[in-house]
Amino acid sequence: MSDVVYDLREVRRARYAVAAVFAVHGAVTGSFATRVPWVQEHASLSAGQLGFALAFTAFGASCSMPLAGRISHRFGSRTALRGLIALWTLSLVLPSLAPNMLTLCLAMFAYGASAGMADVAMNALGVEVERLLDRSIMSSLHGMWSAGALIGSAAGTLAAHLGSDARLHFALAAATLTLLGVPACRWVLDVQATEDEEPPPRFALPPKSALLIGTVGFCAVFAEGASLDWSAVYLRDQLDTSAGLAAACTTGFMLTMAVARLVGDVVVNRFGAVRTVRAGGGLAVLGGLLIVVAGHPAVAMGGFALLGLGIAVVVPLCFAAAGRSGPNPSQAIAGVATITYTSGLIAPSLIGGVAQATSLMVSFMLVTVLACGLAAFAGVLRTGDRSRPEVSRPSAAVPDPRP
Repeated sequence: MSDVVYDLREVRRARYAVAAVFAVHGAVTGSFATRVPWVQEHASLSAGQLGFALAFTAFGASCSMPLAGRISHRFGSRTALRGLIALWTLSLVLPSLAPNMLTLCLAMFAYGASAGMADVAMNALGVEVERLLDRSIMSSLHGMWSAGALIGSAAGTLAAHLGSDARLHFALAAATLTLLGVPACRWVLDVQATEDEEPPPRFALPPKSALLIGTVGFCAVFAEGASLDWSAVYLRDQLDTSAGLAAACTTGFMLTMAVARLVGDVVVNRFGAVRTVRAGGGLAVLGGLLIVVAGHPAVAMGGFALLGLGIAVVVPLCFAAAGRSGPNPSQAIAGVATITYTSGLIAPSLIGGVAQATSLMVSFMLVTVLACGLAAFAGVLRTGDRSRPEVSRPSAAVPDPRP
């Protein structure tokens, strides 16, 4: 990475630009999630076949993530992100065009691969902006992702309610999000490799530090995946609530996480990543216990809210710590992202398997036990404390953004 001195205004502009890219990335995910039933019906798949096809999303992401660092090295971070975010937004149309399971598996692999590469590239740029500002911003960036996902899912819900063809919906959404995401890349940092800098390997095992950091992320994403997919079922089956109230629990969980991420940087800047994650782990454990012992829907909904609040900032802080953990931020971020993607993939099915063998209550006891890992392993997030920023302060007319 070249030793470039950036103007403060340029860095602040880059922060807003990468935040917009995060929101666009999330909107693609939210748009797709709401139309999965249409995709299943269009491809004439059973529930098991659909689950098998959807697994190719994580498989594609895991295979492609290590390539993101090499692409950024070859073309520069700005050009790489511009191309990768366009690839991701346009890939939204692929699942709706698949007429059977084989083509859907291929579509989901391409969809996941483009998602993973764009994910690594934008997180690496977010970590670089955070380093230059010398204060936490990753939580709010991921909050923008959550906000984008909520907007995308709301638009998708409206499209489904109107009975629109997902091929038309996805084509319009892909075009709109491409027109929003690609221009935003104009203002992200353009990090260029130096002439004597060795390119990162195409594929390599993540460094040991990334594996340790990824363990913390694994615990958080497992709880997130379990709550997103099973919170409504828990309220309906365990507490005999209406479908509307059960759905409201899932929506409330997502909103809690989005709001917590948007304001989480204030807490992180005040108390540091380690103490924040340890406190979050305590809230997550308390929330898990409330879910397990709940005899009333309000208690369970409060438990899911506390669980969401406790895990909200963990993954952003894991990406930030990975980016600071060694000489190759993209490789470390790819390692952590692979672990968290894997956690998100296995959580829903493992929760379902445990529930079938025992009960959903026992399943969420497992979630609570894993939440304890947040407090136990939070110390690994001390890796690579932020250094002083290389930012020029051009004039008194430009305010210092530090609190």
